[in-house]
Amino acid sequence: MSDLVRFEVEAGIGTILLDRPPMNALNFEIQDGLHAAAAQATARRDVSAVVIYGGEKVFAAGADIKEMQPMSYTDMVDRSAALQAAFIAIARIPKPTVAAITGYALGAGCELTLACDFRVAADNATLGQPEVLLGVIPGAGGTQRLSRLVGPARAKDMIFTGRFVTAQEALAIGLVDEVVAPDEVYPTARRRMERYVGGAAYAIRAAKEAIDRGLEVDLDTGLEIERMQFAGVFATHDRALGMASFVENGPGKAQFEGR
Repeated sequence: MSDLVRFEVEAGIGTILLDRPPMNALNFEIQDGLHAAAAQATARRDVSAVVIYGGEKVFAAGADIKEMQPMSYTDMVDRSAALQAAFIAIARIPKPTVAAITGYALGAGCELTLACDFRVAADNATLGQPEVLLGVIPGAGGTQRLSRLVGPARAKDMIFTGRFVTAQEALAIGLVDEVVAPDEVYPTARRRMERYVGGAAYAIRAAKEAIDRGLEVDLDTGLEIERMQFAGVFATHDRALGMASFVENGPGKAQFEGR
């Protein structure tokens, strides 16, 4: 994994930490590091949930424009696949994820937050997809994930103009889920993830996949995805524990084992 991306685990919560001051520009090394960190988060059984954090000052102020400027069309055909793959890997971590947003989350930085399940922002945070101001468009999921999250009209407004969005507007349109004081961003994000530690890991995984895959298809297909995931969790040990606990002790008292 890159020195610019660290993966740390504490009390069942993994933190993917971006560390490329001053602005955490997402160069190719960080993109590849995110892919590697997502693989670790997915594989490690001691990780129940994941926080993505850029530090106290900034989440990520976009891709590294100086790195991209000299690239040709064919260069970007090749590189864009790796860029998309990194963000898809984050989105497909089969555990709850939250972006802890301080300072700027712009361009690819905003797209990285969109690949998470939840977003907690500082009250002075700024988000946006300003790629059009450079003569390009979002290339790491912005046109797709943003429109699914806030609706096509709001996504078009942000992407067509390239304008920045305050934390308060982001909360109002559903782009973020919670706004807190800057020094509370990471602790709040961790508290959101703590509720999943010790949970029924494979049921959460199945629910996440059913929701995410269901959004990509028609309702009938989505219901079939749900049905198959529902039936599938009956093969887990936690399902047996959960139902036995409910029958014997009532709801909410099961001690799951994550298997």
